[in-house]
Amino acid sequence: MPFSADFPAATEAQWRDLVRKTLKGAPIETLTSHTIEGLEVAPLYTAANARPPMPFEPAPRVGERPWDLRALVEHPDPAIANDQILQALEGGAASVLLRVGAEGRAGVAINDAEAMARALDGVITEVAAVALDAGFLGLKCAQWLASAAKAAPAARLEFHLDPLSSFAREGASPGPIKAHVEACADAAASLATTYPRARLFLAAGQVVHEAGGGEAEELAFAMAAAVAYAKALVSAGLPLSRAFGAIAVGLAVDADVVLSMAKLRAARVLWRQITRACGTELPVRLEALSSGRMLTRADAWTNLVRLTLADFAAAAGGADVIALGSFTAALGAPTPFALRQARNIQLILMEEAGVGRVADPGAGAWSVESLTFDLAHAAWDNFTAIEAAGDLIEALTSGLIADRVGETRAALAAGLACGAMKIVGVTDYRGDDDPPAVETLVPTVAGAPDPGLPGPDSACRALAPIRLEALAQ
Repeated sequence: MPFSADFPAATEAQWRDLVRKTLKGAPIETLTSHTIEGLEVAPLYTAANARPPMPFEPAPRVGERPWDLRALVEHPDPAIANDQILQALEGGAASVLLRVGAEGRAGVAINDAEAMARALDGVITEVAAVALDAGFLGLKCAQWLASAAKAAPAARLEFHLDPLSSFAREGASPGPIKAHVEACADAAASLATTYPRARLFLAAGQVVHEAGGGEAEELAFAMAAAVAYAKALVSAGLPLSRAFGAIAVGLAVDADVVLSMAKLRAARVLWRQITRACGTELPVRLEALSSGRMLTRADAWTNLVRLTLADFAAAAGGADVIALGSFTAALGAPTPFALRQARNIQLILMEEAGVGRVADPGAGAWSVESLTFDLAHAAWDNFTAIEAAGDLIEALTSGLIADRVGETRAALAAGLACGAMKIVGVTDYRGDDDPPAVETLVPTVAGAPDPGLPGPDSACRALAPIRLEALAQ
């Protein structure tokens, strides 16, 4: 319908005239900005300066829900974690991301099959998918999760094996990191026979984002991890198409809506390019997790706005799965209120705002198409540099990844220091509201199993997580 038919069409010349008056003589080029990696963001896009659309298949928006609303659960006590899982599913979540921490530090204390069964008591895995985030315990947790599913072939299990992210974050592996990748692939190939619907690996780039890296660096890390895991699965006996089909790609989304949308769209472009080069073409499964580095301790209530923007960006950018963290994550463990808010933000955008009814709402928008184009090309350059170094393991151990992420993190710190970047509630408009309530958790010590493998430990420079708020202070 021609909604604008009753209004005269504005011309670029008219826009420029108005902007010149506003700028009071300053050149319009002063409105041009750049991403942290130096990609140009113009103040106005037209057909003349826009990049051509990149070819990819948008996320399918079919069925009752346009995306999988996933609840993040990480309480150290398996029994309390179980209560939170059941409440999340009853409250509108469709699946669960179970974050496991050794001995209950930074996650649920799941140290054997019995603890896994206790955490998932009452969960019907044929209906609600269960995904894992277990670090180097991932291999053992995958076996415990498989045991809890009781060999039901329709179980929707997402083992999310990802030893490369753990290696990058920790800066070391208990035993050779290559052996961890191979062991995970061998176990995953076996599990794929029993659970044909399972996702075996998660090729995640969030470790780069949380360490202060840029969008292109994050995309390149995720794609290089996907290639490494696909090679390992093929060596373990899976056909190439099944190997790529068993890998999900995980990316962070933050409050920069257009840039996060473009990043997810660029991931589809890169996946299409890589799978085609490997002789198979499969749609990518994109899993978006809200950024941790964007959350603040000061004026923590503003985190609700940040999470809402991140969720909108993930949905409009075409994420198949979206998980939001708690708005109190920078302060401590979430209360039931904070957990409910993480679900309700998604439910409101999904069911009341109707976000997700359009397969690719950014298509045709010159700004979104241009950023998608530039990000895809920049990420491809980063990806080929990683592959030229040998593979992702070599790029990590040589310091290539750490050097690039370090440069980007330094640029973030400089931008915050000079005021070019602002954080509402921290550097600007600091509020005086009382902080939200949080829960103080005591780790449950239960004797975590040793995830080590025979051979010397591998080492690299760790991609330690940061918070933008801390960089600004």
